[in-house]
Amino acid sequence: MAYEDLTLQCVDCGCNFEFTIGEQEFYESKGLTNTPKRCPRCRTNRKRMSRSKPRKMYDVICSECGIETQVPFRPSEDKPVYCKGCFENSKASV
Repeated sequence: MAYEDLTLQCVDCGCNFEFTIGEQEFYESKGLTNTPKRCPRCRTNRKRMSRSKPRKMYDVICSECGIETQVPFRPSEDKPVYCKGCFENSKASV
């Protein structure tokens, strides 16, 4: 497929930015079909903002050793939940 540089408009800041031939080839190699909606600066800012939000943590009791711990997901009652140490031990034994 023949590519050419595209000028796109950022949905966040409204500035125009180039979607280069090299970037289009990279997107295609990764199986991405949509063009970017944000300029590089707004994409970087958005990533930075998502990393700065504190994660919701849930208090649980480890199914293996019984200590109180926290996990970054809502545990379901039908699956065991482990503290970090027990989780690492279970991965090492597999």
